[in-house]
Amino acid sequence: MIRLNLTATPEWLDLAPGLRLLVGPLTTALMVSARADLAVEELPEHATQEEMALAMAKAVARRAVLDWEGVGDDAGNIVPVSPEGIDALLEIWPVFEAFQTQYVARGLLLDAEKNVSAPSPTGPSAGATGIARPARPSKTARATAPTAPQG
Repeated sequence: MIRLNLTATPEWLDLAPGLRLLVGPLTTALMVSARADLAVEELPEHATQEEMALAMAKAVARRAVLDWEGVGDDAGNIVPVSPEGIDALLEIWPVFEAFQTQYVARGLLLDAEKNVSAPSPTGPSAGATGIARPARPSKTARATAPTAPQG
């Protein structure tokens, strides 16, 4: 079941100890805009899956991140949210992974789920019922068919 969040309220994501991002809802408009991002569109044809994932995550984050806590420069000064800061933050592997898992993957999971039906509890055809009558041999076949010896 898809649960609709009709309030479209931003939410905080805890990505690492002391690091939180305030993100807007992952909407269709946001994803379409991210796919059209120049950094995504300019990826070379031979770009790896990892390069594509990073470019897309950065594009999504630049549109979704509204605020953050726990981000500072080398001197420990709080850094305001900026596109460059978001890109630098997602270059940190654990932060990238957490953002992918907690934010981007939710949208992708819904996208993948829309193409399948729920499986039956004991297999793909367990809930199916037969509608065809069993075939019966014709009178000629019954009369001429050899039978196995009984005994």
